[in-house]
Amino acid sequence: MIPVPPERSVLFVCLGNICRSPTAEAVFRATAQRAGILTALGVDSAGIGDWHVGQPPDRRAIAAGHRRGYDLTRLRGRQVTADDFDRFHWIFAMDQANLRALEALRPATYPGHLGLFLTMAPGAALREVPDPYYGGADGFDHVLDLIEEASEALVAKLRTRISPPAGG
Repeated sequence: MIPVPPERSVLFVCLGNICRSPTAEAVFRATAQRAGILTALGVDSAGIGDWHVGQPPDRRAIAAGHRRGYDLTRLRGRQVTADDFDRFHWIFAMDQANLRALEALRPATYPGHLGLFLTMAPGAALREVPDPYYGGADGFDHVLDLIEEASEALVAKLRTRISPPAGG
């Protein structure tokens, strides 16, 4: 596999990397695949904390994603590191608390984009993806609605900057 340059790499970050950020990773991958640009991108997700490193996403996130055709079962939690700022040009936090934690890790020379994921979807009523962990199944569906909208907008933005590889 050919390494992807950081300018074409996207990282989604939430608190524990078991609900929102793996959902964003799976939805974004599927959206980029449909647009024909996935093979030109690097995509990953991570959590601020280390509580769920190596674990699969929350079973409710997996179930909600499955109902819409997204596969989260192969994803495993990992903690964000300072090295991620070398590997990813596009780093998206799910909420302000995640963004503040990322800003504290960000090197002064980081040339990429660090911000809230929902800012990619200008029509979204919210700016933060709410954490569904302590709620019911409807919270996971709401998260999917928001992430699908932002993923479509981000793919449209990146598509204008990326020429898919031959045959891709």
